[in-house]
Amino acid sequence: MKLRTLLAVAVIAAMGATAASAQQSKQLSIATGGTGGVYYPLGGGFGNILGRELPGVVATAQVTGGSVANLQLIGSGKADICYTQVDAAWDAINGTDKFTATGKLPIRALVVMYPNHMHVVSVDGTGITKVEDMKGKRVSTGSPGSATEVYALRVIEAAGLDPDKDMRRERLGAAESVNALKDRKIEAFFWVGGLPTAAVTDLAATPNTKIKVIDIAQYTTKMNEKYGPLYAEATIPATTYKGMDADAKNNTVWNIMAVNASMDEKLAYDLTRIMLEKRDDLALVHKEALNIKPEWQTSGRAGIPWHPGALKYFKEKGIKVE
Repeated sequence: MKLRTLLAVAVIAAMGATAASAQQSKQLSIATGGTGGVYYPLGGGFGNILGRELPGVVATAQVTGGSVANLQLIGSGKADICYTQVDAAWDAINGTDKFTATGKLPIRALVVMYPNHMHVVSVDGTGITKVEDMKGKRVSTGSPGSATEVYALRVIEAAGLDPDKDMRRERLGAAESVNALKDRKIEAFFWVGGLPTAAVTDLAATPNTKIKVIDIAQYTTKMNEKYGPLYAEATIPATTYKGMDADAKNNTVWNIMAVNASMDEKLAYDLTRIMLEKRDDLALVHKEALNIKPEWQTSGRAGIPWHPGALKYFKEKGIKVE
């Protein structure tokens, strides 16, 4: 009987320890994007780093439609951390454009990451050398729920075209767009991402395919006049993708890491600290992480209010965000 009692006590103790461990473990979901972009590998890499740096934390990257879907997930509490473009985040906190139905969302910035480049991509043989040439063509403007779609429609509008009347529009992610272009099911696509984007690299390396990255810098002023100073002229260097004949003159929008305003201040502080201090580790996953710099942390680039946890870290490190 004594032996049975001791065994029972041991089993109960083990169960209690397991339950306590489960309670102490914190699960974090990182809303990223499609597998062909940059958000997803960065999310997976960041999740691994969090697991090493924060005892008891398990963080996993979640495949999503992109920035708009990510912000909706954060706003509803179905994800804890997200990567998003500033233009989509601005719409989210103001309840405009894709967020008219949901209303204003309580989103706060933690870290300004790196600039996202708008890629407007076609190949030889389509007859497309500028956005205006897309009239009557089959074009992907990004997956539903993505900031690519928001951004693409603004570029098309600035070029003087109606995206629903002047072209046959598909709504595909980066990897799906590349496959559709390879199969000639579309003739061009829009994609917003870091440099290089894996899916575009794949297209450029396809045998008997010559990539065309189309200039759109000329539309930047018109876009900013309507939507605010969100976009900046930039360049995709000719060395970025195989087959480019020259630099592509495009434009960019900043990416941020964002959370719900209700997030615990200590956790928000730690997320900010780890993202900025472990960027070299994250760069082993994707080199865009090297562009996540303390000097980028300004309110003008973040576009939305900061979380108090982020502001606490910035103050400690002497980072002036205004």
